[in-house]
Amino acid sequence: ESLAGMYAEGKQPIETYNQMVERTLECLRAGMLTCMACYGHPGVFVYPSHESIRRARAEGYSARMLPGISSEDCLFADLGVDPGISGCQSYEATDFLLNGRVIDPSSSVVLWQIGVVGDATFKKTGYDLSAMPLLVERLLAIYPASHPMYLYEAAVFHGCDPIIRPITAAELAHGPLSPGYTLYIPPAYPTRSDPTTYYRMNAMIAAKHATSGASIG
Repeated sequence: ESLAGMYAEGKQPIETYNQMVERTLECLRAGMLTCMACYGHPGVFVYPSHESIRRARAEGYSARMLPGISSEDCLFADLGVDPGISGCQSYEATDFLLNGRVIDPSSSVVLWQIGVVGDATFKKTGYDLSAMPLLVERLLAIYPASHPMYLYEAAVFHGCDPIIRPITAAELAHGPLSPGYTLYIPPAYPTRSDPTTYYRMNAMIAAKHATSGASIG
């Protein structure tokens, strides 16, 4: 049973999501073995899955979430990014803009839902990106104007290629953007080490080894 018909033009997403939760619980309460299938990872940007499980458990039902592959996982593979090298910060684009999130430009950054920034309602054709200049302004205050970024959309079907578009921050304000785009920003600056912490860490390790050696002796 597809729940896609619950979406409607101009409708607030939370209304749709709550309808999905109610339908899922209806099936559960009717005694059906119920599975909600979501694209990508069911726990990443999927309110209905978390809320359905929470409410099901509160009503005494057994419910669990099984992991899937998110667009961020696909991004790491398709762009050859190892988040363990320089770290990786991840924010929803509108949340990043409105809530003063702080970026470390020596780390990788992933901005989700870049193609719907500032627009909170469902659209079938295109979202209102009037707020995009504010995001561009914010990014240009952090990164050099020529710093490369990448618009990314994972392949939806087997055998298809992902969309990978090199872009700069200023170019985000031009042209339509797919609602499925994620913005990947590679590190702009080298990591700055902290010599004081480095020496303190080594001193603590040396002290531990010295204490262990004395105890054995």
